[in-house]
Amino acid sequence: MYSLLRPLFFQLDAETAHHAGLNALSIAHKLHLTSLITSTKPGKPAHVMGLDFPNQVGLAAGLDKNGAYIDALAALGFGSIEVGTVTPRSQPGNPQPRLFRIPEAQAIINRMGFNNDGVEQLIRNVKKSKFKGILGINIGKNFDTPIERAAEDYLTCLSAVYPHASYVTVNISSPNTKNLRDLQSADALSDLLSQLKAQQLRLSDTHGHYVPIALKIAPDLDDAQIHDIARLLKQHHFDGVIATNTTLSRRDVSNLPHGNETGGLSGEPVRLSSTRIIQKLSTQLAGEIPIIGVGGISTGQHALDKINAGASLVQLYTGLIYRGPQLISECIDTLASA
Repeated sequence: MYSLLRPLFFQLDAETAHHAGLNALSIAHKLHLTSLITSTKPGKPAHVMGLDFPNQVGLAAGLDKNGAYIDALAALGFGSIEVGTVTPRSQPGNPQPRLFRIPEAQAIINRMGFNNDGVEQLIRNVKKSKFKGILGINIGKNFDTPIERAAEDYLTCLSAVYPHASYVTVNISSPNTKNLRDLQSADALSDLLSQLKAQQLRLSDTHGHYVPIALKIAPDLDDAQIHDIARLLKQHHFDGVIATNTTLSRRDVSNLPHGNETGGLSGEPVRLSSTRIIQKLSTQLAGEIPIIGVGGISTGQHALDKINAGASLVQLYTGLIYRGPQLISECIDTLASA
């Protein structure tokens, strides 16, 4: 069915289509029609970060920023759902247009800028959800918080979402918030991870249970940066790492319509660089910290490539826009039979 609907969605502005698609999915779920657009599969379970995932295929952050569509998305068969990125205060994000399809490259460029309704609204939405599976909540900083005070925003969000999340992702790799990626430098990252870990342990004592924390990193890292990040993740006993976010590179799309728009590039053009980061991280981490692989997955084989490179789980986003829900079951089947 998605192959019939996609041409209609692609006639709309990308952001309009994004909201229309989520609303349509929500209506289908409420009418118990989700089975018409997907076939859920049991998949291959995985124990990662101390959590039991029913299958290895999750939804990446960014599709459901405010956690308003959790139940409908979960009905598609994902082994986990990650919502956000959410910031302490609501913010509108960057001016529109800010989302661009590049169909010739199976890619998307976005410069959304962490548009969201704020952490308290996300929590209200999570509480309304009936979903009992693995829920990740992705946290960031407000655009007007100085970078030297970024840790305050992350700690605020961590404290707020901790009782409601299966795991928390710390997003320091979006290219659409000024200077955010500076937090990936060794000194800044060490300070941030130290504060987050201390807060996590305090919250664990307060709430009586441990919620793992993962770090989401960029694909635009050199070997020295990867080495430093792996070292610091181990040093601060982080629970996971998500590789990767969108890229600033335009190598494969600069000659295509919208290919030089400002923002982060996702989809097929980031697939190999993401897998390269996973391979290098896997070597550096030596199995001590699990990796969640994301970036350019549009076939079951692409998902398997991430697992073979060293990932324990994978996440989808841009591939869903081009392939639709059948990509989920294809990836689940491929990984289950590997």
